[in-house]
Amino acid sequence: MINTLPAASQTRRVYDHRIREQVLRTGIRCLPRHLAIPRSTVGTWRRRGLRPVVTIEPFDQDRQQLLDTIAKLDRRARVLAAVVRILLALLRASGFSLAGGQRLPEGNAKAAILRAITSANPFLPLAMILRIAHLEPGRYHVWKRASRVVCGLDDRSSCPHTSPSQLLPAEVANIKDMVLAPEYRHMPVSTLAAYAQRIGKVFASPSTWGKLIRERGWLRPRQRVHPAKPTLGVRATAPNEVWHIDTTILKLLDGTRAVSVRRSA
Repeated sequence: MINTLPAASQTRRVYDHRIREQVLRTGIRCLPRHLAIPRSTVGTWRRRGLRPVVTIEPFDQDRQQLLDTIAKLDRRARVLAAVVRILLALLRASGFSLAGGQRLPEGNAKAAILRAITSANPFLPLAMILRIAHLEPGRYHVWKRASRVVCGLDDRSSCPHTSPSQLLPAEVANIKDMVLAPEYRHMPVSTLAAYAQRIGKVFASPSTWGKLIRERGWLRPRQRVHPAKPTLGVRATAPNEVWHIDTTILKLLDGTRAVSVRRSA
């Protein structure tokens, strides 16, 4: 039995629950073609397992007992709705929201949100829960993977297993010291990065060094290799005064040098 439910943008196919139970109990991976059930749907059934079944025995209760049960459940639903409205009002008044990329650095708060999502998952789809909480699916799965690590869910975790390629604060400090040190000012950044690896101080690529220098605005000390260029010399004071200059440097016996300048106009 296959029911087709019309929707605004797409058509959703609903299959008989007995087919799903048969697939899960027998372990069938491929169904007959005349059922027209995709293999991805069968894989989803096998991954999610059997649905929880809630049964009621109306034959053991009379009409008044059923009405009392319905009234009790209705009161409980009203109480829960009132509590949810109060909590939502407090949350809006606090100004905190997971939407917009706002960070939640405390690991305990992340763990509490994950526990709440896990407890609500049997009753609501995960996509709906994340939409209600304004939590992106990618962010949720990152928290889920981080919760399995011993180091926890804190933002600035020092665990080397969660981010093995991230530089530690001590390594960044070593890079800064070497970049700003006067004794290394003659080395280019690429040579300095290779030298730091050779002496076993910092193991990072030259591109990482350059990125840190640009982002943090570190100014390396400069060393003038060539002497300063002279600012005074043969200068013309009017047009057509000097057309050609011939300069000869003479080295004297005492080691000094003399310059002979000949001009032609």
